[in-house]
Amino acid sequence: MTYLITGANGQLGQELQKLCNERDIDFVAFDSKQLDITDREAVFEAFARVQPDVVYHAAAYTKVDLAEDDGRTVNWQVNVNGTKNVADAAHHYQAKLVAVSTDYVFEGTSETAYQETDAVNPQNAYGRAKLAGELAVTESGADAYIVRTSWVFGEFGNNFVYTMQRLAESHPRLTVVNDQLGRPTWTRTLAEFMLYLIDNQANYGIYHLSNDDVATWFDFAREILKDHAVTVSPVTSAEFPQKAYRPKKSVMSLDKAKATGFEIPTWRNALSMFLESIK
Repeated sequence: MTYLITGANGQLGQELQKLCNERDIDFVAFDSKQLDITDREAVFEAFARVQPDVVYHAAAYTKVDLAEDDGRTVNWQVNVNGTKNVADAAHHYQAKLVAVSTDYVFEGTSETAYQETDAVNPQNAYGRAKLAGELAVTESGADAYIVRTSWVFGEFGNNFVYTMQRLAESHPRLTVVNDQLGRPTWTRTLAEFMLYLIDNQANYGIYHLSNDDVATWFDFAREILKDHAVTVSPVTSAEFPQKAYRPKKSVMSLDKAKATGFEIPTWRNALSMFLESIK
């Protein structure tokens, strides 16, 4: 089997490549310079050339605040039009598709964990584009999995873990938002789940995948920096204004993912394994 990975230079794209290499999986990975997914003709040409059996669609525009204004157009082009092109090509060439989405498709006010079947109501431009991308996948007719995730961190690229570690080097005290609740996700866990779905021929559809247990950004930061000589103090979202709306309660249920037999580490265990791996 041949695998095709989009978003080769991203956090998840690099993690997928690393995992495929470890498992001796034959794959072709494209970054945005090698394959502009917003160019429909180029996408179909790439699929014709590679003839993939499986597609991991990890390419995305993820600048959430910029998506509200300066990045609005590219946000839609990449997350909607680009995803549609990839999904349509996957259907045409009969490849199985695993596409990544976000918790931001939800309003983020639920007192209980969001199920895959719960009503969606994105509150920012990024979330609206990712939801439209989900619909494009569904409407393509491709054999597809949509994996919604949240609060992603990992070895590659910029993320919250690296930001906290960097700030701790030059600041004796840090303030972190403590009124947004969610689930951190290690890219390794996410990549493993994406391969697991294919390997185990799970039912197609939408799945939620993050690491287990819940946290606020303050909880997450405090765990990241527990061995650093720095004070981490909680603040409210109002004290940390951002351009794009951030969900206050964005916990997604992991029951469907667990029902496949996939074992999900807690975010604390995942963070510990990650930090150990990059020492």
